[in-house]
Amino acid sequence: MDKIKIGIIGFGNVGKAVLEVIHNQPDMELVGVFTRRDPKQLHISDIPAFHIDDVKKFTDRIDVMILCSGSATDLPTQGPEIAKMFNTIDSFDTHAKIPMYYESMNNASIESKKVSIISTGWDPGLFSIHRLYGEAFLPQGKTYTFWDLVLAKDILKQFELFLV
Repeated sequence: MDKIKIGIIGFGNVGKAVLEVIHNQPDMELVGVFTRRDPKQLHISDIPAFHIDDVKKFTDRIDVMILCSGSATDLPTQGPEIAKMFNTIDSFDTHAKIPMYYESMNNASIESKKVSIISTGWDPGLFSIHRLYGEAFLPQGKTYTFWDLVLAKDILKQFELFLV
């Protein structure tokens, strides 16, 4: 059986976690990690590391590129460019900008005849699936997300400051 050839763009916490997951998948092979930094700074001895400018050289060697860059500034520009060359998966998580990001990724993927799966991290992603299950079983229940609770606490703290 041929292994799925994987590339990782970005090597922060998410990229490092993806690396560990790939190492545990017998049907996947990591081709390399791509970074904006000097690849020698990654300190990974058993995995080839490349500068992101070299990504175009790998279009015939990578089946899926996993985008592990940041949602705030990196993915909105990197994502569509990479989607023109590779099938991609990412964890874009800026909720308010998902429709815009979806449109740019969808357009790039259609143009290149590639597949891009977006927003598959924790939230949106796995946490969203947990909420879906909960709402399916308890349709009259009240759904709170982690972010709802954090936001509510922040609002209460700021309100308390006004009362002091």
